[in-house]
Amino acid sequence: MTKQIYDPAIIDFVLRVIRLGSAYDMEGMEALYTADQSLLFLDDEGRVVRSSRADMLAEFRGRRDDGEASLSTEHRFLHVEQQGDHATVLLYRRMSPTTRPALYELRLRKEAGNWMVAGETVLPWPDLAHAGDFLPPRALARAPQAAGAGDPRP
Repeated sequence: MTKQIYDPAIIDFVLRVIRLGSAYDMEGMEALYTADQSLLFLDDEGRVVRSSRADMLAEFRGRRDDGEASLSTEHRFLHVEQQGDHATVLLYRRMSPTTRPALYELRLRKEAGNWMVAGETVLPWPDLAHAGDFLPPRALARAPQAAGAGDPRP
């Protein structure tokens, strides 16, 4: 996780989101999400699906009511950054030993002094052998500059 300065309450809040959501604690969950919260994820054809707060909570409520086992709380914080009353948290998250891990981006917003989840994006966990390859290799090599000729490198 990148070391940055942020409100330590963000970590406690995200841990509460994981704990309450994994246990299908509906009363607790309802207090964690903004009224306009939405969840974005990819379907099996690569299309982005938007799930509203109501739909997301209904899915968790249905799982609880059907007697589904609690979800795993397996997670790892990858990055946290805060910009005033907004924060972004990236997590490695695995909901059960039988499901693939996912990369979660939680978009948080402070409302009435409390952190809330305003949005989530869930993506398949990346193939780390290809991580960092979001730009193609340079086609043209940069010529080395003479020392002191404006090169910012020491």
